[in-house]
Amino acid sequence: MLSMATTSPRVFRSMFIALSALFGFVTLLRLSYNAPLDDSNSHFDGLSGKQVDVDWSRFAYTQYATDRSYLCNSLMIFEALHRLGSKADRVLMYPYDFLLSENDSLPEARLLRFARDEYAVKLKPIKIMMKGGGGAPWSSSYTKLLAFNQTEYDRVLNLDSDATLLQAMDELFLLPPGSVAMPRAYWLNPKDRVFTSGLMLIQPSTVEFDRVMDEVSKATSDVYDMEIMNKLYGDSALVVPHRPYTLLTGEFRSNNHEAYLGNTDELWDAEKILKDAKYLHFSDWPVPKPWVAATRDVINKTQPPCEINPATSQQDDCRLREIWLGIYKDFMARRLCICGTALRTESS
Repeated sequence: MLSMATTSPRVFRSMFIALSALFGFVTLLRLSYNAPLDDSNSHFDGLSGKQVDVDWSRFAYTQYATDRSYLCNSLMIFEALHRLGSKADRVLMYPYDFLLSENDSLPEARLLRFARDEYAVKLKPIKIMMKGGGGAPWSSSYTKLLAFNQTEYDRVLNLDSDATLLQAMDELFLLPPGSVAMPRAYWLNPKDRVFTSGLMLIQPSTVEFDRVMDEVSKATSDVYDMEIMNKLYGDSALVVPHRPYTLLTGEFRSNNHEAYLGNTDELWDAEKILKDAKYLHFSDWPVPKPWVAATRDVINKTQPPCEINPATSQQDDCRLREIWLGIYKDFMARRLCICGTALRTESS
């Protein structure tokens, strides 16, 4: 064993970080599964074993929208937070020309006012950060990094909007301190230990914002926000467990679920996995994002196959296919309802 006399400050620091991460992970699990949201401003602190008060106004969920489609997606995320009873603030960063006045009748302006008035969203006009020559949706993904500049909050949880929020995640705000916390991109090679920027818990600060913007200014055409986050925080970010906080829709079409499950012993149970998941990200190539109509040919070629039913020995067990198709149908039904209601309400 190491003695007090021979243990270096670096070892002590490493031990402290490891213990903090362990305590934080245990706290996270207790908060996630044993302490559902209620109407109070207190929570159970797994470290002290006591109920403690929380000033939820110090925390916020952040979204960014660069066009009408993604603005509608953000509205859906905020609707889910409202419906699920999340206590943290809600902030939307949007192009400054989307809402020039209260009398602006453009669809973007109407959606923004609906978010503000119905879901208590705080609107933050910004200038889009666009990669040079980029025309794809992710070419403006640097914009999400403006979350580092929301210094009126102690912590912000930035979520990509091409997703479905299944459960509130307020407990993440209560993790141990750290500049950034992110899940691993479990679908990539685990040996690379890559983080995904689809979900980022950030402690905004001028110092960190300047660091991030400096990397943005130096980035080449093949470097996106995810690469920047891994370059700056790959060795220091607190790890948010991807299960249940980040699940790809493509997982339901995969033949191997070891990476998501995290072991080789557990059997894949699609219904249970979906029930436990909190944040479902649409990533299903070659199937497009759900607000873009997929051809029948693409659906037929990519949808999960029906499985052999042990009771009949026939390939008629289509539950997995129904779950996968149901995810897309549910998204589109809610999109039509929420965004359609916003536009109709504002125009009446």
